Amino acid sequence: MDSKKLAGLCRDYADNKKAENIVILDVRDLSSVTDYFVIASGSSEPHLRAIVGAITDGMREDHDLRPMRTDGSLQGAWVILDFFDVIVHVMRTDARERYDLEGLWGDAARVKAKKPAKVKLTSRQASKKRVRKAGK
Repeated sequence: MDSKKLAGLCRDYADNKKAENIVILDVRDLSSVTDYFVIASGSSEPHLRAIVGAITDGMREDHDLRPMRTDGSLQGAWVILDFFDVIVHVMRTDARERYDLEGLWGDAARVKAKKPAKVKLTSRQASKKRVRKAGK
């Protein structure tokens, strides 16, 4: 899978969990480490957990991809998922403002967001949704 498509899929999975202010930065001309950054915000620890889970579960179950490394913590308000060609930053809003990755990588081109694709729910997510609906 090419890195731009991978970045778009990560954005779509984050969007499925209502991540806020999702941005993809094209850093291919600026960094030898990765091709794209996906940056997304969450409002709370449970929201960050849901976003990170949607990305990791979706990539694993739908595309058989796992991050090479995961760093940070939900309590620390910043989790990094390293898919080698794409690095995903899931940050609480206050941490995102403090570290200002978009400003730090200000020379990077922003990838225009297409209308997010509706990515299918993983089997685990679908069963949770069925349980919630049955409980109402």
